[in-house]
Amino acid sequence: MDDTRTKIIFAAMKAVRQYGLEGVRIQNISELAGLSSGALYRYFDSKEQLMMECFTYVDKQAAAVFERLSFDPLMMLAEPIGAVKTLWVPYFRFWLARPDETVFYHRFRDSAFFPTYDRNRDASYFETFADMVRAFHKAFPSLKQINQDLLWLHVLTSTVMYAKYVVEGVLPDNQETEETVFQFLTVGLSGYLRL
Repeated sequence: MDDTRTKIIFAAMKAVRQYGLEGVRIQNISELAGLSSGALYRYFDSKEQLMMECFTYVDKQAAAVFERLSFDPLMMLAEPIGAVKTLWVPYFRFWLARPDETVFYHRFRDSAFFPTYDRNRDASYFETFADMVRAFHKAFPSLKQINQDLLWLHVLTSTVMYAKYVVEGVLPDNQETEETVFQFLTVGLSGYLRL
């Protein structure tokens, strides 16, 4: 991706964190990027296009977390919650390390615009994660009893929400927070991870 385009994307996410998704203006973004508003429009046709590209950029970065992990099917069978944790912790920490992206991502997902965008987007970059989910389904058929959209929205979106609380200072950034969030997210799941 072009350096200027990337600079604009990061400036947009920072601006959304400062002004809110609805309150941010192209002028706010261009000032943070060190460009004129006219120059910004050479890269993006509209604020809406820029916001969608910001989301896709961060979403791809989050998906890449799972591509870098080694997934051990034997651990999944021996200690399913431990296996989930080895996948979840790097994902949670990804968000903690990126405050602007985390707040932007959470606000964009919560926007009225997101459901329409979500129906039409290509999320094939989450294929590695989807393969891991399929492995869990194969090992634990009772997982299929749960509404899958609800299950993964709960785990992934709640993770981002709790990370947002940490980066905003609502929750402390410590091991206890990480452990508690993980327990909240998996307490219901544990009943389905039985052979």
